[in-house]
Amino acid sequence: MNTELYRPWFAHYEDFVPRTVEIWDKPLYSLLDEAAAAYPHRNALIFQNTRITYKSLLERAELFAGALRRMGVEPGQRVAIMLPNLPQTMIAFWGAIKAGAVVVMTNPLYMEKELRENMQDSGAEHMILLDLLWPRVAALRDRLPLRNFIITGVGDALSFPLNWLYRFKQARNPKEPIPYDGKHVFEWKSFCKGAQRHTEPIADTLHDPVMLQYTGGTTGLPKGVTLTHANLGTNCRQVLDIIHVSAKEHHTFISLLPFFHVYGLTTGLIIPVALAATTLPLPRYVPQDVLRIIARHKPTIFPGAPSVYISLLQQKDLARYNLHSIQICVSGSAPLPREIFRRFQEATGAAILEGYGLTEASPITHINPLGRQGQKENSIGMPLPGTDARIVDMEGGSLTLPPGKMGELVIQGPQVMSGYWRRPDETASALRNGWLYTGDLATMDEDGYFYIVDRKKDMVIVGGYNVYPREVDEVLLEHPKIMEAVTVGISDDVRGEVLKAYVVPCPGESLNKSEIIAWCRSKLASYKVPRLVEFREELPKTIVGKVLRRALREEEERKAGRRKNRQAGQKNAASADASPRREVPTERTPREGA
Repeated sequence: MNTELYRPWFAHYEDFVPRTVEIWDKPLYSLLDEAAAAYPHRNALIFQNTRITYKSLLERAELFAGALRRMGVEPGQRVAIMLPNLPQTMIAFWGAIKAGAVVVMTNPLYMEKELRENMQDSGAEHMILLDLLWPRVAALRDRLPLRNFIITGVGDALSFPLNWLYRFKQARNPKEPIPYDGKHVFEWKSFCKGAQRHTEPIADTLHDPVMLQYTGGTTGLPKGVTLTHANLGTNCRQVLDIIHVSAKEHHTFISLLPFFHVYGLTTGLIIPVALAATTLPLPRYVPQDVLRIIARHKPTIFPGAPSVYISLLQQKDLARYNLHSIQICVSGSAPLPREIFRRFQEATGAAILEGYGLTEASPITHINPLGRQGQKENSIGMPLPGTDARIVDMEGGSLTLPPGKMGELVIQGPQVMSGYWRRPDETASALRNGWLYTGDLATMDEDGYFYIVDRKKDMVIVGGYNVYPREVDEVLLEHPKIMEAVTVGISDDVRGEVLKAYVVPCPGESLNKSEIIAWCRSKLASYKVPRLVEFREELPKTIVGKVLRRALREEEERKAGRRKNRQAGQKNAASADASPRREVPTERTPREGA
C-alpha cells in the first residue's frame, strides 16, 4: 500500500479540534471514577421515579464487582449482560469491568440458536439477565457454558411506591417461579448484600480486552469483536474532541438505542459518563413515551437512527411537544434521508451530526460536524482526530486511489479492534498492515469528506454493469410518497442479476409499480432502474434501524429455490404423462383344481 499520508480534512477541522489524539491509557472504568469524583451529586441516571447520583452509581458498581468476585468471577472471564436499557444494565456494565471481567453485551431478543452460538463462541460463564428471559435461557442451560445467573426485573429499577405497584401487578399474573438457590441462580436485590467494594487493576489497557461485541450479522455469521480499554476510551475522547462539549456543561442524554449494540452503548452509556451527564434509559422504544420524556426531562443530546427520527415525525400530536431543549442529534447506522434531516432540524432547532462507524472500530470513525466548512449532503464527514482513512482499489486493496475515485474504505486508528475473538484467519483478512478493511465502497472528495456508496458485497451486476443498490435507494427515498425503501440484487436467468425495490409508502399514500419505475427512469441510467417492485408495510431491520438487505436477499433465494423445485416437479410429472404406459397384468395365484 502507498503509505504516504494525505489528510485534506485537516484544513477543514475547526481550530479547537486536535490533529492527533492522546491514546487512552487508563482502565475504562476511570471514566466513572472521574465523574463521581468531580460531580458526586449530579444525577447519573433517571428512570421513572428513580434517580441515582454519580456517587451512588460508583458505589453500586463497586459493590456489584465485589459480589461478582465473591461468586467466582476471575479477571478475563466473560460475563454476559442480557438486559434492555435499565439502571441495572449500567450498574452491571461498570461493575463487571470493575471486577476485571470481559463484558459480552447480549441481545435480549436472541432465540435459541443465536444464544447458543453467542455463548459458546464467547465462552461466557456468568450472565446477568431479565427475569422475563429466564425460561428461554433455562431451556438451554445444559447446552451453554454458563454456570451462574443473576436475575433482575423492571421492578428492581423502581422506587417506592412504583416498585410495590409493579410487584403487585406481577403477582396477579403468576409465572413459573425462578429457582433461586444463592449458589448459581441469584436474585438481583440480594446479590450484593454483604459484598465488599472492589476495583480490579488493569495491567495492560492497550491490549487487555474490556468487551466482546458481536457484529450485527448483516453480512454473515456474527463474530466477536475484541475491544480493549484503550479502544473504547480513546474513541470516546475522539468524539468529544470533535463535537466540543465538556462535563462543565450539564448535559442530559436520552438513551433509547439499545445498550447491547455498540452504537447505543457508546452514545448512550459510555460518552454520557465521560461527560458526567444524566442518562434517561428507555428499555423499549415507544414514540409517544420518547416525546413525553423529552417534554418532562428536557434532554440536550439525542443519539438516534433514521428509523427513530422518521417515526417521531409521524406522530400526529408532535406539535404539542416542545423539542427545543435538544441541542445535538447524532444519527448513525444508516443514511438519514435529506427530507427527514430537514424536518427534524426544524422541529428541534438542533444540530444533526451524521457519522459513520462499525463495530470493529469501537465504533465511530467519521463525523460530519458543523463548522466553517459546513456539512455536506450525503457525506459521512471527516475522520475523527487520530484516525486515517483511505480509498483503495477493490481488487488487491493495495493502491491508494485519488479523490473522486471509488474503492474500498480502509481505516487506521487507535479505536480499531485488536481482532476477532478466536478467529485468526478472519482477523488477518480484515486487518492488513495496520489498516481495517471495512468492506464498504466509498469515495473521498478534495476536502477530505467521505461518501459511502455501498457494501462491497451488495454490488449487483446487471447486464455487465456494476450497480450499487444504495444509489438507487437514495433516489427512491427522494420520492415524496416513499417513507422507506431498499434495493436488492436477485438472480435472473437472462441478465444474471436484476434489481428489486422494496418500498414502504408514507401513511395514507398510494403508489403503484409504474409510478416507481417512472420516477427511477427520470433520475437513473436504464440499467440501474429496478425491474421488480414490492410494497411492504415495513422492512426487516437490525435493532438500531439498519435495513437487513441480506435478509431480503435470502428471502428471494428461498423463493427461487421453491420455484425451481416446483418447476422440476412439474417437468417430472409432464415427462411421466408423456411416457408410453405399459399395462401390467395383475398376477393371480391359480386356484387348486382350476
